Amino acid sequence: MNTLNNVTVLGGGVLGAQIAYQAAFHGKNVTVYDINDEALEAARERFNKLVSVYVEAMPDAEEGQAAKAAESISLSSDLAEAVVDADLVIEAVPEILDLKKKVFSDLAKVAPEKTIFATNSSTMVPSQYAAEAGRPDRFLALHFANNIWVQNVAEVMGTERTSNEAYDAVVAYAEETGMDPILVKKEQPGYVLNSLLVPLLNAASALYVNGVADVETIDHTWRKGTGAQSGPFQMYDVIGLRTAYNVSSASDNPSSIKFAEILKTEFLDKGKFGVASGEGFYKY
Repeated sequence: MNTLNNVTVLGGGVLGAQIAYQAAFHGKNVTVYDINDEALEAARERFNKLVSVYVEAMPDAEEGQAAKAAESISLSSDLAEAVVDADLVIEAVPEILDLKKKVFSDLAKVAPEKTIFATNSSTMVPSQYAAEAGRPDRFLALHFANNIWVQNVAEVMGTERTSNEAYDAVVAYAEETGMDPILVKKEQPGYVLNSLLVPLLNAASALYVNGVADVETIDHTWRKGTGAQSGPFQMYDVIGLRTAYNVSSASDNPSSIKFAEILKTEFLDKGKFGVASGEGFYKY
């Protein structure tokens, strides 16, 4: 399979913008699709903010490389236009199953035959919407972590029907874009990273909603006891509280449901989305 040079990212939110910018920074031809001009303008603002982040984080980069990456990214609210010559499409829409099914169903109608489809879902496995994608041999998961320029893991997970050729091409793409590919051998909800991380976050939220300890104490305990740089609620802020809400509200665990209610009333309804908005459990 040829090198995956033309990349379309579906969704210009916090992580979608990072995925797109990371690819552009490493020389890929990148288009970002989102539902309207307002969403695309927000994505453009995210690219511009990432310029200074990359300049600071990557001092050995070529002069002007960071700015050129932001300028090179194309934006479109027309799905067919956005994927017209895509080698790879990376879906980065909210963690809502019906939404992902619709996105891939719409995508399958307009994408070229050559295009590999990848989902960036952090909680779902690709076989949950493989039927909608319509190309089982060229459909898999490619999961990124937030703060992609530092936490540069890219988990590659296929289904039983993903071809070796498509899988290897996506692994190569990850390497070409500065990522450390994590080869997941079989479908696993949460992949490797979130299979380790989610139990920690769930335990922290349960301690919080049940009044065992406050946010600062929980985070302090984790940092001191393990030597970690961040506590679980600092991680929640980086991940984004909208994502935390979507995941928690879909759970049947009473503590998770209570946590989702708190996230909505005390944070989301007040415009506190985490690091992206400047405030979540902490102020930034």
